[in-house]
Amino acid sequence: MEEAAAVRRAASESVADVAPEELRRTIDEYVADGSVVPGVLTLLSARAVTDEHPEDLVEQAAGVQLIYDGLRLTRDLAQEDSWNGGDRDAANMAILAADVLVARGFYLLARTDAAEDAVGVVRAFGRDQTVRESAPPDHAAALDGNLETDVLELAIRTGVSASGGRTDDAAGLADDFAPENSPFDSAEAFFDDGRRDRLAGLSIDSGRPLNRND
Repeated sequence: MEEAAAVRRAASESVADVAPEELRRTIDEYVADGSVVPGVLTLLSARAVTDEHPEDLVEQAAGVQLIYDGLRLTRDLAQEDSWNGGDRDAANMAILAADVLVARGFYLLARTDAAEDAVGVVRAFGRDQTVRESAPPDHAAALDGNLETDVLELAIRTGVSASGGRTDDAAGLADDFAPENSPFDSAEAFFDDGRRDRLAGLSIDSGRPLNRND
């Protein structure tokens, strides 16, 4: 799908200047192997509100995507504990890559209405992972899944606000869209007809556009 390609391209371009080359390659490989559902949802949410998108919309979508990828990588590393009997050098490079991903995501969203929401996602992730350390297995799985729900919320709010919409009109969509298990499926599989229909409904509220000013 064209949205997925656009998000991957923008995400790759946003980290093109990262050095050294080994770090940039680690970042590129991790982003390329993951699902771009968050970035695509940002674009589709904006499109549901209006066809007139800001010039930096794809960059904002990439920002959401990079934050998710960085937190997802952090979660993977924490659970694998690669420093204990694993490849410590690779783990050190990976945690640095995770930091860069989140930082670049923040940079791309810094001057948008979604900036504070992005900070909230990272803070919530930190709290959840701290609690997870002493949580029973079933609760730990639920805490892990909070990341996907929170990032979906960030994606929707970013897309809607970027196109001048009212984010409260999109309330509840993230919970409805959240996958039963993390991480996400491919964007092509995730955005089935049902989810696309729900997104299309963002443009209509009592017969008026979502981005009304009243």
